[in-house]
Amino acid sequence: MQTDQGRVRLTDPVDRAHLTGVSRPSPPIHRYPPSPHLRDLVERYWIPVWSLAEPSTQSTLQHPVCLVVVSNTYARFYGVVRGRSSVTLEGEGWAVGTMLTPAAGRLILGRSVATVTDAYLDLGQLPSPDAHALVTQIRGAMADDPASPRAHAEAVAATERWLTAYLPVDDAGLLVNDLVAWVRDHPEVTRVDELARRAGLGERALQRLVEQRVGLSPKWLIQRRRLHDAVAALKDGTGPRSGSGSLADLAARLGYADQAHFTHDFRAVTGLTPGEFGRDQPVR
Repeated sequence: MQTDQGRVRLTDPVDRAHLTGVSRPSPPIHRYPPSPHLRDLVERYWIPVWSLAEPSTQSTLQHPVCLVVVSNTYARFYGVVRGRSSVTLEGEGWAVGTMLTPAAGRLILGRSVATVTDAYLDLGQLPSPDAHALVTQIRGAMADDPASPRAHAEAVAATERWLTAYLPVDDAGLLVNDLVAWVRDHPEVTRVDELARRAGLGERALQRLVEQRVGLSPKWLIQRRRLHDAVAALKDGTGPRSGSGSLADLAARLGYADQAHFTHDFRAVTGLTPGEFGRDQPVR
């Protein structure tokens, strides 16, 4: 297992989701890729470790996938949150997070992930009889030194042993993995019928597939990709920090009809205008 450190792009893919800034810093986060045999089930693992004098609220625009998070105080399976999701960190703590693929949520949950959209379950509520053992193993690995690479390796290994039981991924799962990756990598895609053609499905069948595996609609996939692209542009300096003309250019690049629609969508989900978010980014 190798970390992403040393080969991270200017804006790591996970930062497209994190609404961080000068006034909203993030604790150190250690990120690890899955083993090759689990790439159809896992996008990445992330392990934040914190020691804070004051509470800190971390906000994200979640990727279109379910999450498994085991911390020193809770263990949860998260459905996709359609808006902004936030968690407040306090004192000292850690979490071992697994960002699943779009295919994985339904396999682990045993039913449509639409039943947990904007919600979460304690891991003990999953149909897996080994979920309690997983929590015990991760907490045992992280107990002595949660910042240790050895502890991280042991926690990730325990997670991978648990996930291996859900292989192989079914054909519908592989299809939705491909479709979500294609939407992410093709910013020119702005219409649901384009997704349907890519999937080789009618629009109703596409709707059912995405609802079952992601919990939301194909239209939401496009909208979330647009907002992730906006966050990435404002963070890495390829988008404007201020100025209406520059924001209009960014809106056009994202496929919006005008700047007003872009500003409305961004503020409705993040709570900030694009200009406010851009001005809070560190100077590069």
